[in-house]
Amino acid sequence: QVQLVESGGGSVQSGGSLRLSCAASVHTFTFNRYRMGWFRQAPGKEREGVAAIDADFATNYADSVRSRFTISQDKVKNTLYLQMNSLKPEDTAMYYCAADSVVGASLREWHYRYWGQGTQVTVSS
Repeated sequence: QVQLVESGGGSVQSGGSLRLSCAASVHTFTFNRYRMGWFRQAPGKEREGVAAIDADFATNYADSVRSRFTISQDKVKNTLYLQMNSLKPEDTAMYYCAADSVVGASLREWHYRYWGQGTQVTVSS
């Protein structure tokens, strides 16, 4: 069973930065083949794809976060990251890590097999 554990959420003011981490409890060989992504869900809204990364490091971003967020992987530490800069109040949401997509760099949640429990990000104006 794959476990994904997110961390790094918190409360920041508008314009601030946070870095989210997602640690995967799988063998490094398996992690290196995973296609992974970050999703978020705000209260009363559907979960949406934020950023995704393919096994060859190709990336994909939602228009709302492009140029502000950066997704990356450390394949030695089996960890996925999301660097979030210039945060806005509308970025407030629970952020989820997802792994093992059937499609590379996908922002569609139904493509992913494994999910973390989420970490809360709150941005105040």
